[in-house]
Amino acid sequence: MEIAESAEQALSRVKKFDPGMIVTDVRMSGMTGLELLNKIRDAMEGVYVVVMTGHDDMETAVTAMKSGAFDFLVKPVDPKALEVLAERCFRERDLSLEDASDQETEVPEGPLERSQLIGRDPQMVEIYKTIGVLARNRATVLIRGETGTGKEVIARAIHQHSAFSEEPFVAVNCTALTDTLLESELFGHTKGSFTGAIRTRKGYFELAGEGTIFLDEIGDTSPDFQTKLLRVLQERSFYPVGGEEPKTTHARVIAATHRPVEQLIKEGRFREDLYFRLKVVEILVPPLRDRPGDIPLIAGALLGRVREETHREVHRISDAAMESLLSYDWPGNIRELENALMRAAIVARGSVIGEDHLVLGDQSAPPDDLTLDLAITRHAEQVLDQCKGDEAAAAGLLGITKKKLKELL
Repeated sequence: MEIAESAEQALSRVKKFDPGMIVTDVRMSGMTGLELLNKIRDAMEGVYVVVMTGHDDMETAVTAMKSGAFDFLVKPVDPKALEVLAERCFRERDLSLEDASDQETEVPEGPLERSQLIGRDPQMVEIYKTIGVLARNRATVLIRGETGTGKEVIARAIHQHSAFSEEPFVAVNCTALTDTLLESELFGHTKGSFTGAIRTRKGYFELAGEGTIFLDEIGDTSPDFQTKLLRVLQERSFYPVGGEEPKTTHARVIAATHRPVEQLIKEGRFREDLYFRLKVVEILVPPLRDRPGDIPLIAGALLGRVREETHREVHRISDAAMESLLSYDWPGNIRELENALMRAAIVARGSVIGEDHLVLGDQSAPPDDLTLDLAITRHAEQVLDQCKGDEAAAAGLLGITKKKLKELL
């Protein structure tokens, strides 16, 4: 351990000493601790800086963390707390310095595209083949699989590999709309057809042209809506809400559900004739737990997107962390994996996600409540709470604009 009486003295000795961790006060004669932090960050890679101050002011904490400090302490500093912090700091440093082994996952430079499928499992290879066949025709498709398995990604891949990829791809979440709104969105409506219909509006079936309509969670729709959808599939025509003249559609329909459709049919909650009309081609998407060999590939690819979302330069996943990912059963599938990696990237201070950064099996939310948007919003709320409601400070700590923070909340 070395002690310096000023930031200037520390800078003159730091390269020779090559420390792994620097603890600096903020207010000093001459250069401040924050100025030292910026110089260390720009000049030396792999050195973690902990900033401490006798003043518990939020602005200094926000500025320090935004500038890349490993942590922020308020004096008087508890020696035991500093010891624990140092241990955590050196664990992070060891992860960042270790050589990449075959088990470590390198991250692609760019984020994973929303229509990009990842996996070498034989079940996924069969799906790739099916997508290739479907790209050459206009058959209606039913995609079935658990929540978070990537059903919309498969639908987008079918569309983007087809001859009509330049036409619109319109995704509709059937559970998010009432029957009336769902019909209005899909079929359009005439002026005055219902309260709030202040003008005539075209529906997605008309606007999509020869593109694709993706009906997500079709298993949650009502029998009444199912009857109207069946008519569209059979006759390729529909009536806008309140309209008297039929309109034709050339759009391809791809539907998806995580529901047990056969059971719904037995219970009278889903029309059997619609089921057979939708499943001209049926794709069964395997859950992530049934293809564990794909987890390293998917995790590495997802980190590119996570890095872009969180602004954290996380480039690898350690061996121990990967073992944890492989041993977990992923009830929320790929969506849950992405959220777990996002939390880990936010917690990690270095370039490698370690086992300590992962939180798996969080029972606070059911699998159906594992959306990426919700994870981001919850994190933004936590940061805002830490900043005692100061939106400007929270936005600064998150590395986003105040306007973007309002959108997240």
